[in-house]
Parts: sequence; structure tokens; C-alpha cells
Amino acid sequence: MNNILVTGATGFLGGHVVNRLVNEGYRVTAVGRNKYIGESLPADVHFVQVSLEDREGILKVMQNQDFVIHCGALSSVWGNYEDFYKSNVIGTQNMVDAAFSAGVKRFVHVSTPSIYFNLHDRSKLNVKENSEIPSPAINFYADTKWKAEKVVDEAYRQGLPTITIRPRALFGPGDNAIIPRLIKTNQKSGIPFIDGGKVLTDITYVENVVDALCLCLHSDEHTFGKKYNITNGEPMHLSELLDKVFKMLNQPMKKKAIKYDTILQVAKLLETTYRLFHIKREPIITPYTMTVLAHSQTLNIDAARSELGYVPRISIDEGINRFAEWWKTKE
Repeated sequence: MNNILVTGATGFLGGHVVNRLVNEGYRVTAVGRNKYIGESLPADVHFVQVSLEDREGILKVMQNQDFVIHCGALSSVWGNYEDFYKSNVIGTQNMVDAAFSAGVKRFVHVSTPSIYFNLHDRSKLNVKENSEIPSPAINFYADTKWKAEKVVDEAYRQGLPTITIRPRALFGPGDNAIIPRLIKTNQKSGIPFIDGGKVLTDITYVENVVDALCLCLHSDEHTFGKKYNITNGEPMHLSELLDKVFKMLNQPMKKKAIKYDTILQVAKLLETTYRLFHIKREPIITPYTMTVLAHSQTLNIDAARSELGYVPRISIDEGINRFAEWWKTKE
């Protein structure tokens, strides 16, 4: 039986990963910030409340681990750069240093395809892993996750067996970000429909991402040091996707037609104002969230299919159905 360390275990993806690994017979050590959620993980999971920035704590918890799945990160569209840097860059450096110290056999890193996108390209379709990374990054999260990838790349060059995945727009039971935000926006003011919602987008059911991570634990050595896009492989128009979501939830969808140039300027003004006056709460809209609603963005997953053997097992329709059933239990 192998020992495996999962960071971000009290988050959305990390929690699903922990549950799967326990079912597959791993001895799981789970690291996370939220003690309450950590204590609700399966009884045979060893939970440790420790910050990624705590170098000594990470060195200690890494001992005797065979594998690492590094899901932990500060993931948000808003916040201070220093906080993102500490969690995502310094935290990842601490993780790879500890992995070297412990002689970890394989280090699987969860990154983000947000690194591919910017405010100006209204259409980036079928993006491959070797696509040029724009500078500056679209937000602090993308900036620091790209820097974290460079940390992992350097660790690979120094001999650590690493694999990086870039999963796009996760959803499913337990999601507290993408679809819940849309539900809240719909209830309050209606969902902004830019260009009639005729933008192409990719999303990924969370258990499909867990499948990809498990494949990384057993993939051939030629996958070491590589990056893999992960999606459901079902690009669709945003309007069609939202229609499916709200029909499954039995809720009317309120569409709010808005011009892109207008809403982008409002978002930029809000972002500047909030930063100028050090307002901590997230603005109602940000330039990044506008790109999600207004830019066609899809990923190519051929490499994951051919090299990892990745096949999206749960369709978007089935995923939305599972999310809706879970969401109704919360209401």
C-alpha cells in the first residue's frame, strides 16, 4: 500500500481526490487550511492542518510519502498579490523541496489554463499545451500559478519526477465557485449575456479531473516533466450550457444583454478603485470574469488522451444532473 499526500484537501478538487484515493486503497495524508472540513474527511485519512507557506510543517508532513498530488493553492479572482505569491509560488517551492527531501516517487501538480488567456483575445480555440503564455497575466492567480509551474519545471530538471495538469473550469457536487456564482448572479440581477452568449467554452466535471490525476500516478515515465490540458472535451456555447444548468435546477434564467466594451470598462474601473482604496471584498465584476462570459476559450486535450489514456467519463449533461441533485439538497 502506497502513502500519498494530497494538498488542498479541504478544497473542492482536493476533497474529491482524497475520497477517491481512500476508495482505491491508498494511505492518504490530507493537508488543508480548514480544520472543520478536514475533520469531516473519511476516518482513515490522516488530516494535518498546515499552511503551504509553513516550510517546516510541510517538510514534516512529507516524510515517508511515496506520491504527492498538489492541489493546494490560493484560487480566486481577487486578492493581494503577496497572498497569491506566498501560497502559490513559495508554497509550491516548499512542496518540491520537501518532496526531494523525502524521496517522493512522483509529484503531480495541479495548475490552471487561466495562464493561456488575456483581456484582448476574444477567441482562443483548441489551445495546446505549448501555446505562448501571454504577459502580463490576466490576474494575480494566473501569474503566480505560471510561476509555480516554473518551480515544478526546475524541480523536474533537478530529478524530481513531475507531471502537471491544467484542468479547465471545474464543476460538480461541492462546487462553491463557478455554477453557484452564476446562480447567485441570476437571482440578483440576471446573467450578463455579451454578444448573445454565443461564445464557446470548455468546462470539466470534477470526477473527470480526479480520473486524470489518478492516471498521472501510473503513467509511463515519458510523461514526466510534461503538461496536460484537461476538459470534458465538449466545447459548447455559453448560452446552451447555462440553459442546461437552469433547466436542470428548475429555475428561470434571466438574461441581461450588455455590450462588451461597456462592461469591460466598468470592470476595470471597479478593479482600480478597489485596489486604490484597499477594499478587501471582491468587486461585483472583474475584468477576468468578463473574459469568461465574453471570450471564446477552448482547450485541446489530445495529449492527455494519447499519453495519459484520459477519457472524460462523465458527460456535461450527467455532470449537471449530479450537481443539480446535490444543489437541491442544500436549498
